Amino acid sequence: MSIQTAPTPAPARSRDGSGLSFGRILRSEWIKVTTVPSTVILLAITLVVMVGLSTLYAWQLAVSVGFMADASPEMQAQMGGGMEMFREQALMAPASGYIFGQLLIASLAVVLIASEWGTGMIRSTMVAVPTRIPALLAKNLIIALIAFILGAGAAFISYFIAQPILSSEGLDFALTDDGVLRSILNTGTYLAFIAVISMAIGTLLRNTAGGVVTAIGLFFVFPVIIVNIIQGLADWIPDAARFLPTNAGDRMLMFPAEAAGQLSPLEGGLVMAAWAVALLIISLLVAKRRDV
Repeated sequence: MSIQTAPTPAPARSRDGSGLSFGRILRSEWIKVTTVPSTVILLAITLVVMVGLSTLYAWQLAVSVGFMADASPEMQAQMGGGMEMFREQALMAPASGYIFGQLLIASLAVVLIASEWGTGMIRSTMVAVPTRIPALLAKNLIIALIAFILGAGAAFISYFIAQPILSSEGLDFALTDDGVLRSILNTGTYLAFIAVISMAIGTLLRNTAGGVVTAIGLFFVFPVIIVNIIQGLADWIPDAARFLPTNAGDRMLMFPAEAAGQLSPLEGGLVMAAWAVALLIISLLVAKRRDV
């Protein structure tokens, strides 16, 4: 007489989402981002443009040095700074494409999250991850990782492309020079913070157009208004403007490392990190409580 044994059923995932691992959620969000052709193309274009802008920056410096060498002593005196000024500016060549990079990364981060809210696709994510926060954390981690790789990668490529251009005028420098590697890596860190802040804005507003406009206003328009229009209204305004996210983040990349009245690279990074963490926490709490 034979005894048949029924197969053991696979354990079902609990309805509260506790059977999901954060690693699987991360993998799911990674697939969402990297399998959309338009996103991959946009990131590739951003990399090319960042490297291109850095190359143009290096070429412009080399041309300026050549022009100064051929200029009259009076003209050289009017230009001021001399070769030392150009050498300090040359150190910024690898990171100089970050201004364009932050525009694209900010827009992409907003679109990735706000479009899900706008189309209702976020409901599928929240059904799979009912606790919500792990899914949103995974989205932020993925876009921050992509932004870091893009920024640091563009800066490294730009460094090696810019050196032959700069060396023609004696402006080349080594990776081991003081602050160079820090600036290159912080280009990626800066874009990662931009991505987290922008995704938090998209999560809070749940609207693609509104999120993009708000992010651009915070990163580009508001600092310009303060610097050019209202900074003379009170003495504390220029001091407070140092703590805006992009103004503080710029200090992560700048040379020399210390400047009178300015944040140090570490202080600038901490301020920008505080913006990112604060907005991330607020967006998580709001998304947890609001209806999908």
